[in-house]
Amino acid sequence: MIDPKRLEAYADLIVKKGLNLDAGQSVFLIAGLDQPEFVRMTVEKCYQAGASKVVVNWLDMPLEKLAHIYQSEETLSSIEDWELERWKWRAEKLPALLWLDSDDPDGMNGIDQGKRARAQMARFPKIKPFRDAMENKHQWCIAGVPGKAWARKVFPGMPDDVAEEKLWDAILQTARANGDPLKNWDEHNATIHRRCEILNKYQFASLEYKSSNGTDFRVGLIPQGIFAGAQENDLSGRAFNPNIPSEEIFTSPKRGEAEGTLVSTKPLSWQGTLIENFSIRFENGKAVEVHAEKGQDALERMIAMDEGAPYLGECALIAWDSPINNTGLLFYSTLYDENASCHMALGRGFGNCLKDYEKYSLEEQHDLGINDSMIHVDFMIGAEDLDITGITPAGERIAIFRKGAWCF
Repeated sequence: MIDPKRLEAYADLIVKKGLNLDAGQSVFLIAGLDQPEFVRMTVEKCYQAGASKVVVNWLDMPLEKLAHIYQSEETLSSIEDWELERWKWRAEKLPALLWLDSDDPDGMNGIDQGKRARAQMARFPKIKPFRDAMENKHQWCIAGVPGKAWARKVFPGMPDDVAEEKLWDAILQTARANGDPLKNWDEHNATIHRRCEILNKYQFASLEYKSSNGTDFRVGLIPQGIFAGAQENDLSGRAFNPNIPSEEIFTSPKRGEAEGTLVSTKPLSWQGTLIENFSIRFENGKAVEVHAEKGQDALERMIAMDEGAPYLGECALIAWDSPINNTGLLFYSTLYDENASCHMALGRGFGNCLKDYEKYSLEEQHDLGINDSMIHVDFMIGAEDLDITGITPAGERIAIFRKGAWCF
């Protein structure tokens, strides 16, 4: 049984380093039904940190699956007035957003995925104005908690309680939640930021990726772009950590400047479907050809979700010798697997990957090359022999990674 004090320290970490609430701020918390005791513990931590209100939005994947089986596409595509009012409240009040993720990687298998995708595409234009209004104006954090189905996937063949305890232990370990979690994250943030400073001094124009599995790829970067990672700041200056765990240093590449092939090194769980052993070929920045041994239909749907879906929104750098990779586990969760080693993301880019991003409107950010999309899907390309080279505007080639490891 996991020591309750470890769980309390984890909840404390999520609230204090993940969200870093202002006194009197509201919190919008999304959680599954898997760990109600931990959710209650986290809610109490929010109130103790000064939250004025904590709104919990409970989700249940089996219920969501039933809705997609039995509801018509028209019903799934509609948004009720009360849903829009909730989005309006969030856009106006700017509550901190916390998502405690425990999703079953296979939870949506067997539904009509095309119907689901079309419904999402129909709903998104009504939600997008509210999302845009909140961009970079509030703190948000995603952290994991075990679900029984998720634990069974990671630790097959074990009794549910044993698998769940082992997943808890892995989550706490990779979240640096052992010992003194707050001190651990102060040190971790400082290390990430030092590496960002080194990368940003070069003002790279592009990055090249090569590994023996077939990855041979070049991506252009935005002249005003910067590398960031770990602790971020919103437009009001509040510091927060959006992902727990987080090992990545990332930037948003320039839309329209990507050539070559990226080969996945871990399965991708997307909307309850597992996509395995896949590759994506880019021309003029756009994904023009995809191949997957499993989940081909899902991969094709992904890049067709909207006009920005086949373009890249993120390049993330993580050493092969990372705490998550060293567990030897495949988590079947993007939050964890993306932080095992280098990854890319299709879809929406990050405006705060521009220097002095607060000076630019969303439209100006997109004009500079930040991609816009309803999706942001991370997929893993890190390999033990991955080489990454940065090319400066003057053409100088700087080694960033050699054989999956940082060169500095």
